[in-house]
Amino acid sequence: MGREPPAPPHAPPPGAASRRILAIWCARLAIDRWRLSEGLAMGEGADAAPLALITETAHGPRIAAANDAGLEAGAQPGMMLADARTLCPQLAVAPSDPAGDLAFLEKLALWAQRWGPWSALDPPDGLIVDVTGVAHLFGGEEGLLADARAAFARRALASRFAIAPTAGAAWALAHHGRAGGGQSAILRAEDDAAARLGALPVAALRLDDDTLTVLRRLGLKRLGDLHGVKREALVRRFRNRRSAAANPLIRLDQLLGRVPEPLLPVIATHAPLAQRRLMEPIRHRTLLDRVVADLAEDMARQLEGRGLGARRLELGMWRVDGEVVVRRVEMAAPSRAAAHIASLFDRRLEDVDAGFGFEMVRLRAAWTEPLALVQADIEQDGEGDGPGTSLAACIDRLVVRLGMEAVRRPVSRASHMPERAQRWQGPLEPEKTSLEEFDFHHRPLKMLDRPEHIAVIYESPDGLPRKFRWRGTVHEVLRVEGPERIAPEWWRERGSARLRDYYRIEDGEGRRYWIYRSGIAGDGRGGTPDWFLQGLFG
Repeated sequence: MGREPPAPPHAPPPGAASRRILAIWCARLAIDRWRLSEGLAMGEGADAAPLALITETAHGPRIAAANDAGLEAGAQPGMMLADARTLCPQLAVAPSDPAGDLAFLEKLALWAQRWGPWSALDPPDGLIVDVTGVAHLFGGEEGLLADARAAFARRALASRFAIAPTAGAAWALAHHGRAGGGQSAILRAEDDAAARLGALPVAALRLDDDTLTVLRRLGLKRLGDLHGVKREALVRRFRNRRSAAANPLIRLDQLLGRVPEPLLPVIATHAPLAQRRLMEPIRHRTLLDRVVADLAEDMARQLEGRGLGARRLELGMWRVDGEVVVRRVEMAAPSRAAAHIASLFDRRLEDVDAGFGFEMVRLRAAWTEPLALVQADIEQDGEGDGPGTSLAACIDRLVVRLGMEAVRRPVSRASHMPERAQRWQGPLEPEKTSLEEFDFHHRPLKMLDRPEHIAVIYESPDGLPRKFRWRGTVHEVLRVEGPERIAPEWWRERGSARLRDYYRIEDGEGRRYWIYRSGIAGDGRGGTPDWFLQGLFG
């Protein structure tokens, strides 16, 4: 038992007092975003009917969020839909979209940088903005809060705001402070944070549910109760909890500025873009192909300058009448070859209706991946893509002609079992494994769909095979190499699964086979070992 580390000093570290953090809580983010996406009216009367967003679980639909009328009727987040319908039969439901909510929150984080140099996400419905040295641009911190409150109100987003020296204190005031904002939403550097926040509930420390339950059972219901307990007693009670969300001491120190709290800022990334504003509208296909080829050249130069390759490209064409025609292509591998990009759009533009003509054409790389520079072959004549076509380019052309569902490619899987080491997937799906081919694992050119049972004469108890019968023919074994032992996948197989010993053998006619023995005599997982033939070498 080592000595406990001393308590951190009560005085905040140098520079912490001058820092100002704005916390934004979008109290009904999921509901408000759903209304915006559905184009429903906002304002008074919008929450007259109970509404809940549901998530499908293994035990049935569960409520993810509810509007004010739904909450008043008893539909609480986390409740099963069947239970909520018992309390409120007229409850209307709609599917939730957590991924869409997070994407919307990321956009809000970038937009919120109008009030500070950087912002960070506080999932699932909050934002953190550093407003240090910015408040004077809005006439003070009260003016900054008023401007933020008005901006969110114009977008029909119910939000609460607070400014404090630390992110923890700002979060606590925004979520658990008195409603209405004003002076109550600002904690100044000269204020006593411990006394000012002492009346807030312990939930203001951003702790998980289990830790909150423990604190309530101990009679610690407010932040002021924690200050009345000796720190050594809390250290002994929570010394084994390393996570900040499970340790109230860590959260309390972060709230009071005794220890720093790292935050991950949201950084905007601008997709590569190339466009042409045409002097006169164009209607003919040949002119449009020329413009697309020029845009592909511009895009290739931008991607090369950033060290990127495009995986998804969007071509937008603005007609004179205001309509926008969009065509998209996706590629199996990152590419910035202008000729290849233009050839992919060649087929996508066959059914385009130019109307009275296009006045602007824009090419945007919506999905990019790193693509390193490579040394070109100085022996090539530089015309086209060379004498051959890469596999990725071939896949792209097949997808454009036949459709995404008609093309499949084999990818490796993280499994040593031969029948599971490969699977087929769509050409545009990213590979989910980094398993590479082992040079010392020689696999046959042809693998049977199912291993076929064979009769083998071999040296007992676990010696080399000497003769085997397959499909009615007896083969003498002249050469044998092995074994290569592959154990069963314990997380996938049952306890009775037997290991395999693989052999590469050659018969008297020079034909080579890949066979294996399933099990070892006396392993306690079955009787006599069985033999199977699984592949043929070329």
